Amino acid sequence: MERIVGGKFKLGRKIGGGSFGEIFLATHIDTFEIVAVKIENNRTKHPQLLYESKLYNILQGGSGIPSIKWSGVDGEDNALVLDLLGPSLEDLFVYCGKKFSLKTVLMLADQMITRIEYVHSKGFLHRDIKPDNFLMGLGRKANQVYIIDFGLAKRYRDSITNHHIPYSENKNLTGTARYASCNTHLGIEQSRRDDLESLGYVLLYFLRGSLPWQGLKAATKKQKYDKIGEKKVSTPIEVMSLTAYLTGLS
Repeated sequence: MERIVGGKFKLGRKIGGGSFGEIFLATHIDTFEIVAVKIENNRTKHPQLLYESKLYNILQGGSGIPSIKWSGVDGEDNALVLDLLGPSLEDLFVYCGKKFSLKTVLMLADQMITRIEYVHSKGFLHRDIKPDNFLMGLGRKANQVYIIDFGLAKRYRDSITNHHIPYSENKNLTGTARYASCNTHLGIEQSRRDDLESLGYVLLYFLRGSLPWQGLKAATKKQKYDKIGEKKVSTPIEVMSLTAYLTGLS
């Protein structure tokens, strides 16, 4: 039986998924526009899709921000309908044999920095900067980089007073360990520079093909995260020349 989401989007095949739920292709029943639909069961332990929808609404109109077509509760699910985009930078990197030229990395960096700066200008941190969360556009927008996945995003300043959130410690690691900042490993509340440090690791990954802390083995996830953090802190400055500058930002 065909499923219509939000009264106007006919669900097609599944194109992705993860801990948050699943992503499907869908077609608008009147205009035949093809879109992406993110679906999450509303009985899930930590629902985040409606929160993510709010973030997309706040960010609407920004360059490289997918347009939101519809969001809300559909039956037993939360649903978010967005522009259909192209491959992620991780997909492209793997497709290119894990080799990007310096020119390619610099051209991507220019757009990625601009996207992160825009999110920060709206008062939010992304907190999960990684190649999978940057997608290329389609058609006329095929050369545009989009930033996605705001389920872990958080305000870094008060929306009324504009005061920065206070410094705090003993935080759990939020995001993806491979690209997490050193302060995030140390349990320090994230701020704007942590998004930028994560971007630094992404760009190093694109330039090198891998990062020095990939492939580390440990008995538990916590031990693995700790090992990754230790390796990051002990990696020579020559390897980390870009991130050394960012870590000095306060």
